[in-house]
Amino acid sequence: MTTIERAPQRLGLQSGSTTLVLDRTAAKATMQSKFLFWAKKPRERPLADIVGVNVDANIDRASGVELCSVMLVMGDGSAWALPHTDRKDATAAADAIRDFLGIP
Repeated sequence: MTTIERAPQRLGLQSGSTTLVLDRTAAKATMQSKFLFWAKKPRERPLADIVGVNVDANIDRASGVELCSVMLVMGDGSAWALPHTDRKDATAAADAIRDFLGIP
């Protein structure tokens, strides 16, 4: 399940142990992940680097369940992914990010 927190200058999304914060005041995106009890080094990019937001869908071969993740595509071709969730949550998160950034 993805939790979305909206404010005029800030959008926060939490999916599992990963947190994504888009901050207009600082003009940057920050992604923080945890592995067990240890926090990984946060990744930061300018908001202007984000050129697209997609929902990436895959089928788990063992169970046949559809797994979707939100992909933030950067101008240099790299991407950040939020952890797998269901299509409804992934679509809502992608729509919130697109709306916040003004990306069609």
